[in-house]
Amino acid sequence: MNQTTEQLLSHYSVRAFLDKPLSKDQIRLLVESAQAASTSNFVQAYSIIGVSDPKIRKELAGIAGGMSYVEKTGQFFVFVADLNRNKQIAESKNENPASLETTEKMLVAIIDAALAAQNMAVAAESMGLGICYIGGIRNDIKRVSELLKIPEHAIPLFGITIGYPEQNSAPKPRMPYQLVYHENEYQTKETALYEAYDATISDYYTNRTGGARNETWTEQIALGMKKPTRLDIKAFIEAQKLGLK
Repeated sequence: MNQTTEQLLSHYSVRAFLDKPLSKDQIRLLVESAQAASTSNFVQAYSIIGVSDPKIRKELAGIAGGMSYVEKTGQFFVFVADLNRNKQIAESKNENPASLETTEKMLVAIIDAALAAQNMAVAAESMGLGICYIGGIRNDIKRVSELLKIPEHAIPLFGITIGYPEQNSAPKPRMPYQLVYHENEYQTKETALYEAYDATISDYYTNRTGGARNETWTEQIALGMKKPTRLDIKAFIEAQKLGLK
């Protein structure tokens, strides 16, 4: 165990921030830390949009489900899977961007963006800041793209809100190592492992909420599988001319 692994293992999402903006130097360091992440074939197929405009933040917070910590935070970042840049480059070199609309290129862009975002999250926490990923911007992905003027061949994936935490918290218990790690091949896990984790999560919620919430992890997962959500995303991605081949 070292300082880096201790920091990683102590991660928790922050949902209440001081009303204090990040400095330009902090924002630059966070973005440069994101850029240092691994990237497939050095493509760097993502863009990061910093949202400081209060009106845009307010609308994004509403789209995300009324999340006040999208508005009141140090800075709000939106990560974009971006192949528009690649298209521009190919055309400027008089090359046919034949691979642009393939599913593989879309996956490369999504993975690049996710790796960059996690680098930013780790950097932020090392600076004493708190973070929370905001997947809720996909509740209305088309409107988000309009707000942020995102062009064809690019899609907003998620946001990260980063700022000074109002108070400290503690990590939510993750699945046991044995449930996640497989050796050499995929291995079906024993039901007993899920049962033990269910008890851990139920106790966590009970203690955290004073008994107002006590569901298990498998109950959460099963409920989340019950009803499809964000069914407009497939058509939006196709309209953006991504992943068609």
